[in-house]
Amino acid sequence: MKPGFTVLLDKLCHSAQFGVMATMNVSLPDPMKSWAETRTKDGRYSNVSDYIRDLIRKDQEREASIAELQQLIKEGRESGPAKEFSMARFIAGKVAEPRK
Repeated sequence: MKPGFTVLLDKLCHSAQFGVMATMNVSLPDPMKSWAETRTKDGRYSNVSDYIRDLIRKDQEREASIAELQQLIKEGRESGPAKEFSMARFIAGKVAEPRK
């Protein structure tokens, strides 16, 4: 492929999938760089940028899950004092419920 075509193709791929893409340079120790490059060679990611984007997406999902869990904990704490739990009463209630 001609160098100019490769640059054009790269720009088209970036703009087609995510709109205009920003470029970021990241400094990594050699072992991390090798790890990222290895992840692309196994075929799961087409290039290191795809791998990094996937890591960021997973981190965003993890943060959202943590925020949701923190909200649920807050709601639980604000719901009032805990009530005594009886396994026998719980089972009796389940047995008495009509099946769906």
